[in-house]
Amino acid sequence: MHNFVKGAAVALLTLTLSACSSSPEDDIKLSKTSPDVLYTQARTSMELGNFSKAVRSLEALDSRYPFGPHKTQVQLDLIYAYYKLDDAASGIANIDRFIRLNPTHKDIDYVYYMRGLMNMQSDNYMFHEMLGIDRTDRDPKAAQDAFKDFSRLIKSYPNSKYAADAQKRMQFLKNRLAKYDITVAEYYIKMNAWSAAAVRAQSVMESYPDTPETEKALEIMATAYEELGQQKLKEHVIMVMQANFPDNALLK
Repeated sequence: MHNFVKGAAVALLTLTLSACSSSPEDDIKLSKTSPDVLYTQARTSMELGNFSKAVRSLEALDSRYPFGPHKTQVQLDLIYAYYKLDDAASGIANIDRFIRLNPTHKDIDYVYYMRGLMNMQSDNYMFHEMLGIDRTDRDPKAAQDAFKDFSRLIKSYPNSKYAADAQKRMQFLKNRLAKYDITVAEYYIKMNAWSAAAVRAQSVMESYPDTPETEKALEIMATAYEELGQQKLKEHVIMVMQANFPDNALLK
């Protein structure tokens, strides 16, 4: 299994490098091409799904004609092309620059939406998805950033056509972040760090009360309070469980 993953990773890296590389001849052609022709080439490449070629044209436009007639659309197209190439680092860098230079642009809601998508992309690991490996324990920073991006979009632009999808993605992210906190709490239980486990489970109840992980959080809290001799706190947790999860095994 490890050999397969390693081999697949090498193959993907090789494909990515070959797709993004360009010859000196290509660079010379780009340097001699007018901005209108360059932009037409970039749009054609995007329509054909050749995003690596589109990026080369768009980057040439962005660097050589920063004040050209297509300047803002070039940056927007670059953001989308980076997303399609799974290049979140370049995409987010361009997004942050766009927001800084064009804070009132008519498509700024789209830019915030794409920032959320980029961060979600960073949080995913393709080979884990392919192999069905649960890596809930991975660093949640990108997921947290994506949640903030979508939250900012919804609060600032509630009528945006991207708001509904952003809301759905926020729920997915809440589930992912709640699972991470439960994983941490379970680790604390293994270490007999009962107080830390209770605090982490409590954070799930406070931050992600509308996720499937709340039942597990209550179980952890009940167990931790029992170990800590906090009988009143445990009784309160049991009452909450009876009201919300009457079939839970701890109530039998």
